[in-house]
Amino acid sequence: MSIDEYSIEEHQHRYSAWAASRAASVKNCRFSVAQGKQIIEASGLSSLQSPNDLPTVGSIDLEHREWRNLMISAAAERGFIFTHGIAAKLINVYLKTRFVCGGHHENPRVTQLHPPIDALLLRELAAGDAGGFKSGWNKAISVRWSKFNASEYEEVIDLIRRTLAGRPLWLIESYWRGFQ
Repeated sequence: MSIDEYSIEEHQHRYSAWAASRAASVKNCRFSVAQGKQIIEASGLSSLQSPNDLPTVGSIDLEHREWRNLMISAAAERGFIFTHGIAAKLINVYLKTRFVCGGHHENPRVTQLHPPIDALLLRELAAGDAGGFKSGWNKAISVRWSKFNASEYEEVIDLIRRTLAGRPLWLIESYWRGFQ
């Protein structure tokens, strides 16, 4: 691709795919950035160019499950075994980088995007008894985010929604200490 053909959308996609692939590649499921980018593209996420392309607030959870299933299949075709937790991390970091941190954080569709889940976040949520759901956070910690099945992942998203009571889901990351 020449400089004249390179667009900001391609630039955003590459950077978001890099960040997501680095975050989601974990022990027992290591993959390269190029492989992660291929899986993201196979799921259709790369076709999302603006917040208007995102699912409506009422349909985000169903669409997210479909994206996870597409990623799990695309990963299997490449010899990887993805759980819903790993697929979700790839999706969530990609969309966070592209839209939440891309200046669209107040858009109603963007406010409902699932945040990336990891051990650091879950431990802080439990330590702070966020939302009064300490036992739920501890249950998620004991399962380990990278081993989540669909229902375990969706339970954590439900706890986040209940904790935030209508506020943007990205706000839960105020508990995340990975930046330190």
